[in-house]
Amino acid sequence: MNQISPMAYVHPEAQLGDNNVIGPFCYIDRNTVIGDNNVLQNSVTINYGARIGNNNEFFAGGSISAKPQDLKFRGEDTICEIGNNNSFRENVNISRGTASKGTTQIGNNCLLMENVHIAHDCFLGNNLIIGNSTKIAGEVLIDDNAIISAAVLMHQFCRIGGYVMIQGGSRSSMDIPPYVIAGKEPIRYCGINIVGLRRRGFSTETIDLIHNTYRLLYSKAVRKEGIEAVKNEMPQTDEVKYILRFVEESQRGILR
Repeated sequence: MNQISPMAYVHPEAQLGDNNVIGPFCYIDRNTVIGDNNVLQNSVTINYGARIGNNNEFFAGGSISAKPQDLKFRGEDTICEIGNNNSFRENVNISRGTASKGTTQIGNNCLLMENVHIAHDCFLGNNLIIGNSTKIAGEVLIDDNAIISAAVLMHQFCRIGGYVMIQGGSRSSMDIPPYVIAGKEPIRYCGINIVGLRRRGFSTETIDLIHNTYRLLYSKAVRKEGIEAVKNEMPQTDEVKYILRFVEESQRGILR
């Protein structure tokens, strides 16, 4: 049975699962689907097009599936998909998609700290931590297990690789490849995320392999030459293949 505060509003067409807690002053719009065991503390707005899984917690002031802040948006029927076991702290704002991709998507087991903004058509993976007041522009892709510190600004259409650590206050308009630390001003490659990789169970041998892959990749002034060198000289493990695939597919160019 759902626990819905008498001071909350739930549209008659909203679809709610079981055992949800809807606190006072929450607003749940039409064309929304909420799974089981979610907690909306108070003053949370679930806007048109939200698709929310199970076991998520939304803190005060959050706005999920908000109308995109994009002048090209013409009211098209788009959605915002939220997975399971996520925590959205105070005043988190997530926009729904536009005609470009049709959806904004958040995976599972993510922590978005207070005042984070995720713009339209972003795709966020699993096990992410995004720090206070970080702003992610439209159509950004973030792979699994990335950590983005506080007050980071990410340009639209960028991609952030898995197991990345981005230092607080950074600004980036480039793609950030996997397994690295990115930071300083202007933002640049600061080495391998050794601590994060060890915590995730990567062996010393694998970490050394990743380090040597980037040493070789960045030793070449031309990206294509670096890719060829890695292909010819490094063992083609899953980690190396992931780095190569990321770099080859990069549209904005990778951080150096």
